[in-house]
Amino acid sequence: QVQVVESGGGLVQAGGSLRLSCTTSINVFNIKLVGWYRQAPGKERELVAQLIGAGNTNYADSVKGRFTISRTNVESPVYLQMNSLKPEDTAVYLCHVRERVIVGLDLRESDYWGQGTQVTVSS
Repeated sequence: QVQVVESGGGLVQAGGSLRLSCTTSINVFNIKLVGWYRQAPGKERELVAQLIGAGNTNYADSVKGRFTISRTNVESPVYLQMNSLKPEDTAVYLCHVRERVIVGLDLRESDYWGQGTQVTVSS
């Protein structure tokens, strides 16, 4: 059974920092992309940041310059470094992993999600 696990959430004051981690049981060579999403109460889930392939990144406009998605090496967790946090960053943060596997002549992609980790930023 595939596992995607987030950690690192918590309560922080505005202006502070947190680092989230995402680990997965998926074979690292079958990972197409890893992304962080967030969902606040009463709001739709939104993309925060993505790490695509060898190192391309994609960020929501609201977090550009403040958040950084990265990993140390191909087998390390994927991190989301969040700086200059604002109360509006408060949400459950979820890790998304897209697996890509070649089966015969077919290319199959599957999406997996973690349970999420709560980030609360107080004003």
